[in-house]
Amino acid sequence: MKITVAPSAGFCFGVKRAINLAIDSASKFDSELNTLGPIIHNPQVVSQLKDKKIFPVDTIDEIKSDKVIIRSHGIKSDVENKILQKNITIIDATCPFVKRSQEYIKKAFQEGYFIIMVGDDKHPEVQSVISFADSARYKVVNRIEELEQIKFNEKIALISQTTQDINFYLSIICEVFKKTSKEIIVFNTICDATKLKQEEAALLSSESDIMIVVGGYNSANTNKLKNICKKIQNNTYHIETEAELEYKWFKNAENIGITAGASTPDWIIEKVVEKIRSFDIL
Repeated sequence: MKITVAPSAGFCFGVKRAINLAIDSASKFDSELNTLGPIIHNPQVVSQLKDKKIFPVDTIDEIKSDKVIIRSHGIKSDVENKILQKNITIIDATCPFVKRSQEYIKKAFQEGYFIIMVGDDKHPEVQSVISFADSARYKVVNRIEELEQIKFNEKIALISQTTQDINFYLSIICEVFKKTSKEIIVFNTICDATKLKQEEAALLSSESDIMIVVGGYNSANTNKLKNICKKIQNNTYHIETEAELEYKWFKNAENIGITAGASTPDWIIEKVVEKIRSFDIL
């Protein structure tokens, strides 16, 4: 039995930066430090951070000190304004790629474009980014069919969630070009780490008898990896920890591929590999 872990599996730059910033900030204060929402979409990491006096809260009113950490997904522009009005110091752990998307949105909105954002409108990153435009001047789409709700009678700006499936984003772009002769501007906002993880996942799926995708169930990029792998290798399983692995999955499997989302720490991936090896399947 051969186990192959995708080279880029696990933490991306933005996640590492957010975690390190949070830990470094907490070490400088005696009191509890809050993140507005979970700092990343991995419940195991969020739980570990509690040992370092870093606790997530859902609302501004729950913040227990005069400082707050903004999670890697960013926050809505109006929420940021409310925090500043309360004289709470912001420790900004927003992923630089998300920050860039926010700047693109602001620019497109100011220049009069109608904005189409490709992503999940319930995801905190999408909510934070699109909040920098007027609600009457954008549409968030997660299916090609949703483009039918747009009139396409003015110039269009296209932007994507940073963890979007690149092939899906391209399909949306192509469809928009078919629907209008108006000016179209396309922002390339899918981060490099996401592209690399998706490419590696597709290749590894084609070479494996079973694919294990490791990461939080609430992680958008992990779910995208699962979907990419599932299209190629039907024996694809999404897990958060090694405890979910089942012996029966690996019967008759010679090549086992493992990938992991951008919020999945190395220690979880290592435990998954150890558990699979413990099955001792020949």
